[in-house]
Amino acid sequence: MSCPGVKLHGAGFIVTPDEAKQLGLGRIAGLEKHIRLYRNGRDLTATSRDVMAIDLFGLTAEEVRQQFPEVYQRVFDRVKPERDQNNRATYRDNWWVFGEPRGNFRPALNGLPRYIATVETMKHRLFVFLDASILPDNKLIVFAFDDAYFLGVLSSRIHVVWALASGSHLGVGNDPVYVKSASFEKFPFPTATEAQQTRIRDLAERLDTHRKRQQAQHPKLTFTDLYNVLEKLRAGTPLNAKEQLTHEHGLVTVLRQLHDDLDAAVAEAYALPPTATDDAILTHLCALNAQRAAEERTGTIRHLRPTFQNPTSTATQTTLATGDEIIAAAAKPAAKLLWPKSLAEQAQAIRSALAAPTDAATLAKTFKGAKTDRVEDILETLASLGQARSLPDGKYVGA
Repeated sequence: MSCPGVKLHGAGFIVTPDEAKQLGLGRIAGLEKHIRLYRNGRDLTATSRDVMAIDLFGLTAEEVRQQFPEVYQRVFDRVKPERDQNNRATYRDNWWVFGEPRGNFRPALNGLPRYIATVETMKHRLFVFLDASILPDNKLIVFAFDDAYFLGVLSSRIHVVWALASGSHLGVGNDPVYVKSASFEKFPFPTATEAQQTRIRDLAERLDTHRKRQQAQHPKLTFTDLYNVLEKLRAGTPLNAKEQLTHEHGLVTVLRQLHDDLDAAVAEAYALPPTATDDAILTHLCALNAQRAAEERTGTIRHLRPTFQNPTSTATQTTLATGDEIIAAAAKPAAKLLWPKSLAEQAQAIRSALAAPTDAATLAKTFKGAKTDRVEDILETLASLGQARSLPDGKYVGA
C-alpha cells in the first residue's frame, strides 16, 4: 500500500511542457498517458519546477518507435547512451523504461483519482494529496489511498510521533527520514467508529484544501515556510517581517486550528487524551502493534483497502467445475506445450500462460524443454516492462 516513487536513471526522461508539445503531446493520441507531470521532494516543499517526465512503462521499444517516433528518438539519443554504460543488465536492456518504474506498485494506484504522498526526508513531516496524473519521484513516499480518512490519520501528531521514533535522520539539518517499512507498514491504524472516521475525513479534506487554496492565491508560499511559522506559533516565538507575511498569506492560525482539531479527533479514535505525551503515545502504539501481530498469527488481518488487498473471488467460485468434472480432469494430465526456440516467442508463451498467479517452476513444467531459471528471467523482464506483475508470494500474474 506504499512505495517510493519512480527512479528514472536517465535525465533525458525529463522534459519541459514546451518540449512535451514538440514531442507530440496534445497532437498524438495516447501520448498523454506517457508524458506526465513529474514532482520530486523540492517540488512539494519549495517551488515546483513545473516539469514532466516521459513514462514508457508497459510499452516495448518497438511499440514506442511505431506509436511515438519523436519520443523514441528523444529517449534513444538522450537516455540510451547513459544506460549503455550501466553495469546492471536490466537497465541496459530496457533503456527506454525507468530504472525503477515501480511496476509492482502501480496496480494499487489504478483507478484512484488521487493518492497520498510525503517527502522521504523533510524537516516537517506532512502528507498531501496528489492528483493521479502526477508521476512521483523516488524521493516521495506514495500511499495508495484516495480516502481522506487515511490522510487524516497519517497527518496527525500520533502518526508523526511514531514516524519520528521509527525513522532515521539525514543531512546537515539532521532532517527526519520516513522509513516506510517501519513508519508505515508497522503503524497500527485505530479501530475508529463510523462517526470518528467521518470527523477525521472531514478535517483532513479541509486541511488539504486550505493549504492548496492559500498556495494557489500566493504562488511563492511554500510548505516549508508555512510549517516553519506554525512551529514558531506553537512555541510562542515572535515572527519576523517575512514570517509575518507568510502567516498572513498562509492563514497559519487557521492551519494550526485544523491540525489541533485533527490531532484531537485521531486521539479520540485511539482512546487517548489530546494531551497525551510522546511516551504515552508510543507506549500505546507499541502495545497495539503487538496486539495486531498476535491477531495476524491467528489469521485475522485488518486490511486497509480490503477490496484491493483481499478481493473476493465469487466470480471464480461460481464457475468452478462440479466434483465429478474435477476428478475427471485430475485423472487426465494435460499435455505439455512445446517450448519455443526464439526469445520473443518464449516471452509471448509466458505472457499467455499468466492468466492466473503462478511461479517460474510451475510454468516451466507446463512446457517441454523449458528451464526454471530461463522462465524466471523472462518473468522478471516482463514485470520490468509492465507486461506481468510480481506478487509478494513470489508468483507472477498478467498485468
